[in-house]
Amino acid sequence: QVQLVESGGGLVQAGGSLRLSCAASGFRRYAMGWFRQAPGKEREFVAAISKSGGSTYYADSVKGRFTISRDNAKNTMYLQMNSLKPEDTAIYYCAAANGILATNRQDYNYWGQGTQVTVSS
Repeated sequence: QVQLVESGGGLVQAGGSLRLSCAASGFRRYAMGWFRQAPGKEREFVAAISKSGGSTYYADSVKGRFTISRDNAKNTMYLQMNSLKPEDTAIYYCAAANGILATNRQDYNYWGQGTQVTVSS
């Protein structure tokens, strides 16, 4: 089974930056993505990247501020988060999909445990 491990969450002030990392075995087989879930909200799509890393897609709420990338040689995916806002506060989840590029939650089969990102005002 695929095991996904996130790291890099924390507490930052608005306008600050964080970089999340996700490591997994069998990494190259999967399209990867980041989701987040705030209290009282459904888990929502944040960003996705294709198996090769050649294609990316972002939610409108983070486009221009977040950058998803992957290093297949290191079996690691990243989410660089800049210009963070309080509304970015959520648990962020790394996920893997059996596809080329997936943006729908239902397409993701494997999930990490999540890492908390808190952005203060």
